[in-house]
Amino acid sequence: MSNTENPQETLPASETPVDPGVEAATAPAAEDHTDKLPSIEEQFRELELQAAEHHDAWLRAKAEGENIRRRAQEDISKAHKFAVERFAGELLAVKDSLEAALAVPEQTVESFKSGVELTLKQLVAAFEKNALNEVSPAGEKFDPHKHQAIGMVDSEQEPNTVVTVLQKGYTIADRVLRPALVMVAKGK
Repeated sequence: MSNTENPQETLPASETPVDPGVEAATAPAAEDHTDKLPSIEEQFRELELQAAEHHDAWLRAKAEGENIRRRAQEDISKAHKFAVERFAGELLAVKDSLEAALAVPEQTVESFKSGVELTLKQLVAAFEKNALNEVSPAGEKFDPHKHQAIGMVDSEQEPNTVVTVLQKGYTIADRVLRPALVMVAKGK
């Protein structure tokens, strides 16, 4: 091959012809690239601003969390304080009935008994509305979670069966408020 066919093949690398337009385009680009990079001080200021923003957001979130916690504690306190309010409202009618019965100047046994029965119905209705349920376990198997055994008696029933209920128990929303006092059958 001769030098005239492909001049670039024979020229050394340092003598390779360069297009002047390409050289002019690449030189300013390199200078522009270094001019566009922010200085370390500018980067540091920008990072400080971001850190301050994050710190401020964290402080606000922390304060909001504390406010939520405080409000929840206040709500719990109010719930404890006023939880009995609905039930107390129901009991006011029972108290009014008892006071009215005592205010009657001439009472007969029958009128007194019917007044007490009506008052008891009001009380039972108030209990039912507030999930206060009676536990009367006569004939049931003894359950130490719901019953309190006072003693054991001889009986024809199976051992550990409730024979007599001395005092009814009560649950409120499936939680024992007062266990039933019972007598339990002895084993044979």
